[in-house]
Amino acid sequence: MTKHFLPLLAAAFLASTAGAFAAGELTYVVNNESAQYDPGTTSETFAAPIIGNTFEGLVRFDAEGEIVPALADSWDVSEDGLTYTFHLRDAKWSDGKPVTAHDFEYAWKRVLNPATGAKNSSMLFLIVGAEEAFNAPTEVEGIAIKATDDKTLTFTLKQRVPYMMQLLTYTTFYPVREDIVSADPEGWTRNASTFIGTGPFRVTQFNAGESVVFEKNPEYYDADAVQLDKLTFRLIPDPATALAAMEAGDVDGIESVPSPEIPRLSVESEAFMVVPALGTTYAFFNPHQAPLDNVKVREALSMAIDREEIVEFVLQSADIPALGLVPPGMMVAGEDFTAGRDTFGLAPTAEVEAAQAMLAEAGYPNGEGFPNTVFVTYSSPPIEKLLEAIQQMWKQNLNIDVKIQATEWQVFYPEVQKVEYQIAQMGWGADYPHPMTFLDNFVTGSPNNLANWSNADYDAAIEASKATGDEKVSLAEMRKAESILMNEHIILPQYHRNSYMMMSPKVHGFWRSSLNVPYFRDAMIME
Repeated sequence: MTKHFLPLLAAAFLASTAGAFAAGELTYVVNNESAQYDPGTTSETFAAPIIGNTFEGLVRFDAEGEIVPALADSWDVSEDGLTYTFHLRDAKWSDGKPVTAHDFEYAWKRVLNPATGAKNSSMLFLIVGAEEAFNAPTEVEGIAIKATDDKTLTFTLKQRVPYMMQLLTYTTFYPVREDIVSADPEGWTRNASTFIGTGPFRVTQFNAGESVVFEKNPEYYDADAVQLDKLTFRLIPDPATALAAMEAGDVDGIESVPSPEIPRLSVESEAFMVVPALGTTYAFFNPHQAPLDNVKVREALSMAIDREEIVEFVLQSADIPALGLVPPGMMVAGEDFTAGRDTFGLAPTAEVEAAQAMLAEAGYPNGEGFPNTVFVTYSSPPIEKLLEAIQQMWKQNLNIDVKIQATEWQVFYPEVQKVEYQIAQMGWGADYPHPMTFLDNFVTGSPNNLANWSNADYDAAIEASKATGDEKVSLAEMRKAESILMNEHIILPQYHRNSYMMMSPKVHGFWRSSLNVPYFRDAMIME
């Protein structure tokens, strides 16, 4: 029987009341290893499984996608919607020291220090004085974040933010300990003895290239709800090898399955799960590198790929061909953001004749004289297979040769951040369930703007969408911004993704959010 779960924010094996359960141990396979696990500074999806199970912030999502108390047990919002006051529960860090409001104040102000290199500092720019302090670090006194005592944290926004509570679930807003971070700023997240968190588990071993091992955190404020004694994330980069381990009974769950196996597993396996994911896979075109500095070249390359073929025959999945940046499922003012969206000259199937004409207009009729072009990616068998299919489509439809170059993530990502590539495979998974989590990445100067693209009209639309208290106006401005980005063809949209994974039917209470974080807080193994 196939396990399909359709809620926007989660998929879960919810615990039943029948049957006995054992605390025990659970092993879960991940396919990639992150470079670092600092909740305040990272934006890497691959870090999410570790951080999501060892840290919590003021609030968290539950398995139904509802905001529930975490380190704060209550909060107040001023009548004008600008000032938030959170009251902390009696919680402890995993080494037994009390969690205080000062830990939050330190952590958030640390994110606003450019020297830390935090990837999502702009999330905090909604707070009075935050952006000014980021641009002039001596102005920290103007930041409207204050621990008024050990148990009370307040902050004031520049304008109303309807999705503020959702934002607070993201790792950028988690607390970190000043004494721990200052003692080893670069290495504290790679050492089990200093990786001190606030979540249901604590790390006992970091085995680089092999695994991360956790134990139940006895200091967690709700430790009685945590049933697992031991949790192991085992690194297996190849999904086929991971599936073999799953089917042999060597592991309890795997975060992804090989695309060719999806049809079989959907019929045969009780462990197979389809998890809706608010994510878009795309490549960056570098508008500062020839020949991608010509918008007609970018548009021709995007028009020439067959997204339906990619989904059906290359991925063999139930993913959705992507013609834009923001995936379906993001609701604003009662409307799905993607409802009635323009196609930006693209189609689910290849627009071959139009693409050829566009490339000819760019100066490369029938691909003649097209410069050497390299498409860089991180090492991943499914992604490399995807890129090989795109490479063949460009050869067949445009008569151009594009080279694929794959390197390990730890090498690939720092190089992409330098914006010295021509085409780079990337993508984005939502940090919170609102279109701004995608659109904010492309404002001028964003550290996640990996094309180093700048457009004043785009920036103005994003600013206008944040400034208004009218959700319909905000929606219109966000749609305008996406249209500007897509008509410039800064990205090569490929598909909006689902996650396909497996978890033993004996495991109950596990859930994986559509924000791509697996949660083991409530997991238990049924006999």
